[in-house]
Amino acid sequence: MKPILAARDRRIEIANAHWGPRFVANGVTMSDFYDVTSGIDRWEAWCDAWSACAAIHEALGREALAAHCGLSAAGHLTRAGVCYHFAKFLFVHDVDAMRRAHRKAIECRQLALPHLRPAGERVEIPFAGTALAGILRRPEGVLRPPLVVMIMGLDSAKEEMDAYETTFLERGMATLAFDGPGQGEAEYELPIRGDYEVPVAAVLDWVEGRQDVDATRIGLWGVSLGGYYAPRAAAFDRRVKACVALSGPYDWSDGFDERNELTREAFRVRAGCATMDEARDAAASLSLAGIAARIACPLYIVAGGRDMLTPPRHAQRLAAEASGPVMLSIVPDGTHVVNNRPYRYRPQTADWLASQLGARAA
Repeated sequence: MKPILAARDRRIEIANAHWGPRFVANGVTMSDFYDVTSGIDRWEAWCDAWSACAAIHEALGREALAAHCGLSAAGHLTRAGVCYHFAKFLFVHDVDAMRRAHRKAIECRQLALPHLRPAGERVEIPFAGTALAGILRRPEGVLRPPLVVMIMGLDSAKEEMDAYETTFLERGMATLAFDGPGQGEAEYELPIRGDYEVPVAAVLDWVEGRQDVDATRIGLWGVSLGGYYAPRAAAFDRRVKACVALSGPYDWSDGFDERNELTREAFRVRAGCATMDEARDAAASLSLAGIAARIACPLYIVAGGRDMLTPPRHAQRLAAEASGPVMLSIVPDGTHVVNNRPYRYRPQTADWLASQLGARAA
């Protein structure tokens, strides 16, 4: 008699289907993605499996550091950080395991920062009695470059941003990727909040105290839920000269119940809600209704025609209501954040921001 095989956990299938292209586009090798995801059949094994994969890259990075091969170390350790990040990114049902993987992601990226080209600097920005952690990188050979403030989504964090940062740095712009309320290092202490203009204002206040970037040339860039946060902040703060919104919701409550269970549960936990009913109510506070019309700066909106998390109707509504110049790009076969076709928007949005901010390539 043949053994009865247990059905594969649908949460693994959800993660693969919704975020597989993102893993590869943001630094995970295709072979690693296949090996890890094909080697587990229970969601409970997800964090350990990705952490084991990350540990291989971490060991290579530490060996390179010991051999004084800084550039190789930076590459290995950055990939390790990305893999550790994906170990924890939606693993909210086991907070202890999630935090262990998260600490490793931060540690590996931190070890990589001095050896990156250009190098990165960990910064801490005062906010609400605590601090928001960020990574600041400046292009080589550019004095006081314009700055792209990079805003995370529901399940992203600054340790995942290397591939995005590169497109801006190559075009003469500095980058500041930070973890805001409900995100990355801040997610354990500060819950998700709809009025994201408040933490962004604190970040821009901090930027104005820096002498190594040009605080008069600031662009906002937001990915996924950050694609709501960025235009929301731009609506309230005239220091923002341009804004890019990638697959952001116009109203997070629109389609809330149709989103997959991993996304809904992560939102519940990171919004600090005890029940899904509370989370549904909290989702309604993340809306651009009555606010989008206040966006006066140039706005570049990207959406995927096949996005199952944030359908393109959200992008279309934002584009219709913003009062400033709007570039709307809906990639017909694009998935969430169009990570299955990154060449259709990453260089284009970087070129657009460089033009809007008057960047001069290094």
